[in-house]
Amino acid sequence: MILYGRNAIHEALRARRRPVHEIWATASVIEHEAWVRDSGVQVHTVTTADVSHRSDSEEHQGICARTDGYPYVSAAELLAKPDPLIVALDEVQDPQNLGAICRTAESVGATGVVIPERRAAEVTPSACKASAGALEWLRVARVRNLADFLGEAQQAGSWCYGAAAVPEAVDYLQPDWSGGVVLVLGAEGKGLRPRVASCCDQLVRLPLLGNLDSLNVSAAAAALLYGILQKRVDSAS
Repeated sequence: MILYGRNAIHEALRARRRPVHEIWATASVIEHEAWVRDSGVQVHTVTTADVSHRSDSEEHQGICARTDGYPYVSAAELLAKPDPLIVALDEVQDPQNLGAICRTAESVGATGVVIPERRAAEVTPSACKASAGALEWLRVARVRNLADFLGEAQQAGSWCYGAAAVPEAVDYLQPDWSGGVVLVLGAEGKGLRPRVASCCDQLVRLPLLGNLDSLNVSAAAAALLYGILQKRVDSAS
């Protein structure tokens, strides 16, 4: 995999979950970013055009690196953690949204993120850059069937909450959010699939007081996760 973007590569080096084999960077980046020079990895001085070609992107910030593929974990590993907080994404297909959600999930101390193997964004270099390197620290699992995973989570003692702007959903601050929790977020423009929604113990909604009737999935994830974090902190104190 060719990672690109300063934060994505810096965090890959710091997290050490997968090796960084070599780095290509412009002279300006090498001069101003001491961590590049001190990385212990072979660094090649190249042009901006060469970085663009190697990374197949113009969003590289003057640096790219060759790494191993992303180290996914098993869903069982996430569920085995005490009182896990897991974010499950139901066919979220935009890698930018995946990266942004993972950045927030890592920031609130979530146990990990679960994504389906099909019809969903994978952990790509684009997602890694959008996460600002958070994906190098956060555990991500891929599952064949999200509804089956929710059943496994419930059997393991977790409560599953689906985010949905529907009448039967309760305000997101109503649950106490303690113990094992899986927060399920639906795809862009579609929301949760009916079967996935039916597998949730409860549906929750954010208040929308303006003229729009929905939020981008990554914005909704941020609002929900920080509300959950506050409730969990209050419950533990």
